[in-house]
Order: sequence, then C-alpha cells, then structure tokens
Amino acid sequence: MESAVGIIPARYASQRFPGKPLAPILGLPMIQRVYERACTARRLNRIIIATDDERILHSARSFGAEALMTSSSHTSGTERAAEAASDLNASIIINIQGDEPLLQGDMLDSLVSCLQESDSPMATLANRCHDQALFQDENVVKVVIDRNGHALYFSRSPIPVHFRGHFWRHIGLYGYRKEFLLRFSSLPASRLEIQERLEQLRALEHGYRIKIIESHFESLSVDTPKDIIEVEKRLRKEISNG
Repeated sequence: MESAVGIIPARYASQRFPGKPLAPILGLPMIQRVYERACTARRLNRIIIATDDERILHSARSFGAEALMTSSSHTSGTERAAEAASDLNASIIINIQGDEPLLQGDMLDSLVSCLQESDSPMATLANRCHDQALFQDENVVKVVIDRNGHALYFSRSPIPVHFRGHFWRHIGLYGYRKEFLLRFSSLPASRLEIQERLEQLRALEHGYRIKIIESHFESLSVDTPKDIIEVEKRLRKEISNG
C-alpha cells in the first residue's frame, strides 16, 4: 500500500489574524487542536507541522509533534507543504490546513483512500449544503462537479446560479501524489486563480483533474478571531455529548 504523510503548514504572519496557529481554543493552541484531530486518521503514516516561525516550532514540539522549519518566502501553504514533502519517502501527501480545528480523521483517510485506489493526481473534499445564505456568501467556496466526480470549477460566486436541493460546498483539505504536488507548486499562478483567489484553479487551468470526494462531516475554518467563538461552542457541544 502506498505510504501517506500529512503535512500541516503553519505560518505566524497572517494578515487578518497574526499568530493564528497559536491562538488558544479552550486552553490549547489551535495548531495542537488541528494536530490532535489529524492524529485520529488511520491511514497516515506520519504527520509533520511545517512552519516558518520559531514560536510555532517550539509549541509544536512541546506537545510532541514532529515539526520542521521551512522558508519564510512561501506565499501559500501548498508551497510550504511541497518544501516539507520534497525529501520524504512517501507517495501521497495530505495538505492539512492549520486553521481547521474541527476536522475529522476520517476526512483525511478518505483522501488517502482515493489516491491509493485511483490515478488521480489530486483530490479534495466537498459536502452537500442547503443553506441559501451560505450559497450567496463569497467566503464560502462552491464547486461544480462532473458525472465522474471531478471538479469542473470552483468559485466564490453562487454556482450554479440556481441550485435544486443542494449545492456543493468545498472543504479546503487536499491530497496529492507527491510528484504532482512538487510540480503543481512550481507552476505560475493562473488567471482564474488570481481572479477568484482560489489556488486550486491553477490545477484546472493547466489541464489537471481534481477528484471530489463527498464528506459527511462539516468543518469550520478559522479566518478571524471571532471564528474561534463558534469553534469553541461546537467543541463544548462535542464534549457534553461525550
């Protein structure tokens, strides 16, 4: 079976939320919450935190995570993951967003399984959403999918214009074949990628397919400090439900 490694890119200097990986969530830094969730995946052989900041590196090692320093010049988590993956003996790399403290290990396992069982170079997740307000929200990324389960397009705009029953809400966790990740990270930014502010469109514009896997889990990314309030609310509910 092909080996799989999870990489959590984490940078300190976020414009909207400086120091985000170290922001406390019910007493633990967010990067620890993400790491511990990722460790529940059964198909990852190894999980690495890749950062450009000594504070994050120290925090990660303090709770027992494997962590390494990467260049401070990277403009995206994908570039940071590619650097961390370049010397790894692994066929599959799972790029785990460092601001997804509610992710489930099964979400990561589904990406690994997809890449182990197909020839897709890249895979990501989406779930069915029925909320009209989220459909109109440009912070919510939508994806349209072909009959074979591959992405046709991603957008912050409402696509398709009208939906019946549900639309597909993208979840920003990615799986790559290692050789494709290294190639993808070196490609120039594409026109649609820049216009939509969605890096995955670079793959589509260069003619690569992205397999979409349906997830039944709802995650919540932390983009601003106020998002932590909702994350903590959901965590408390999980704890109370046992």
